[in-house]
Amino acid sequence: MSANMVGFALLLLALMLFIGKVMRIRIKVTQKLFLPASIMGGFVALLLGPEVLGMLGGTIGGGVGEFIESGGVFGEEVLSVWKTLPGLLISVVFATLFLGQKLPGPKSVYNLAGPQLAVGVAFASGQYVVGLLLAVAVLTPLFGMTPMAGALIEIGFEGGHGTAAGMIPVFEDLGWSEGADLAIAVATVGLVGGIVIGVAVINWAIRTGRTEVVTEVKDRSIAEQRGLFRKDEQYTAGNLTSRPSSIEPLSLHVAFVAIAILIGVILLEGIQWIEQMLWADTVELLAYVPLFPLAMIGGIILQLGLNKIGYGHLIDSGIMLRIQGLALDLLIVAALATISLEAIADNIWPFVLLCVGGIVLNVFLLLWMVPRTIPSYWLERGIGDFGQSMGVTATGLILMRIVDPEGKSPAFEAFGYKQLVFEPFFGGGLITALSVPIIFQFGPYPLLAAMAVLFVASMAWGLLFWGKKKDDPHVDKLVEEKAADDSAAADPV
Repeated sequence: MSANMVGFALLLLALMLFIGKVMRIRIKVTQKLFLPASIMGGFVALLLGPEVLGMLGGTIGGGVGEFIESGGVFGEEVLSVWKTLPGLLISVVFATLFLGQKLPGPKSVYNLAGPQLAVGVAFASGQYVVGLLLAVAVLTPLFGMTPMAGALIEIGFEGGHGTAAGMIPVFEDLGWSEGADLAIAVATVGLVGGIVIGVAVINWAIRTGRTEVVTEVKDRSIAEQRGLFRKDEQYTAGNLTSRPSSIEPLSLHVAFVAIAILIGVILLEGIQWIEQMLWADTVELLAYVPLFPLAMIGGIILQLGLNKIGYGHLIDSGIMLRIQGLALDLLIVAALATISLEAIADNIWPFVLLCVGGIVLNVFLLLWMVPRTIPSYWLERGIGDFGQSMGVTATGLILMRIVDPEGKSPAFEAFGYKQLVFEPFFGGGLITALSVPIIFQFGPYPLLAAMAVLFVASMAWGLLFWGKKKDDPHVDKLVEEKAADDSAAADPV
């Protein structure tokens, strides 16, 4: 395949993103649901690809019909590029997670993010429990599916499109390529469902007096619904940390991402070599671990190293978020455009059962566990974990911004601190990466038992420990500091 074809495939991917953004601006229902342009662009690409439009190619006949039937309007070469992109871009997404982020001390993380962590672990481990129970009780005996299907809820919901796409090589190596298509489809249901259900819960909570920041339902501005900024609004994309005369700041940050990924490559090669030397003849797990969780650890190592030598300030979190967002947008479009609808149709009832099971669990935990674990600002803080457990981190941030638009509660800080402990393991972390190989090697029951214990422990930790703390001085102090900052900004004299 020529370099020109790779470049052309990337241009078409960007075009699909632009079409998705135009749809967000023009179509009211997409605005009400806060659907990202990447989701809509991916659906457009799917419709124009071989899975939908390609089905009509046989009725046209001739060379044009054969071309459309094989690759839709894009052609097979473009689709082959798109199929490889998610597995590459997910490493970029995870490498940027902690680059430029302040890494607070353990005590600060524990006190402010403890309840969030209990809730987050309950969401993630509970998804494994529900999925694996469905697998052993229904999906395997009735539908003949592999028990690996039990991991799809956590991979698709908690992990999102990025993690689902990043697991494609793992599913293929283990002989179940349909699992990748189902994971991406589950992620799509989770993302859309997370926004729809999240917005509905927020409106219900505001009307029934369960929120502490926003106390009345307000219509979002037209610009907000369209996902645009007004001309008079100012938003800083990032801070320059190097002089462009020496190196473009964006180029420097891309270099940092590359270094983080390379550290991840070294770590992955190292642990796989250790496995080959010690126990590969008995059991092999690490050979199936994808790169992206190690790229995330590489980012942490790089940030800590730069902090140690006094150059941590060279990485700006804003620019890293922009790089992460670009990679994630392209990844989602490419993953949706190349999904196999046939695989979903062949497993429609298992797919529905997994999605319904995951949604019921998440809604239950949000409405029952969260208010009993987080005494103050429970909705403002819990809705972010719900959004993340249904789609991606961005979904949680969108929902938190709706219910706390000016950041007056401790929701964003607590959510961010929780991510430092949570992300390395769930939602695309090491446990997510190892879950499918563990099921493949040992069957579903060891992982089911471990996740059941973790689920019960996180519930008990949240309800019996954090839920008993009616007053949290760390939360009160943070809220007071925010109020003082707002007052000073309003009256600088």
